[in-house]
Amino acid sequence: MQTVTLKIEDSVSDKFLWLLNHFNQKEIEILEKTTYLSDDEYIKSIQGMEQSIIQASDEPVKNYVSRDELDW
Repeated sequence: MQTVTLKIEDSVSDKFLWLLNHFNQKEIEILEKTTYLSDDEYIKSIQGMEQSIIQASDEPVKNYVSRDELDW
């Protein structure tokens, strides 16, 4: 069985879900219904994340480290 993630325009979502619901559940199973958020909307939805990013962008360049200097 394959899993596919789709982004469906609001104007056709009811029709699309109606169609999917007419298949046998052994053939197609709706696993999850979610509302799509852009990256920007997602970040803004996490409390404190936007402010954290703003503060990090104000950090002086002298405090940055290169990728080679990171301790993984």
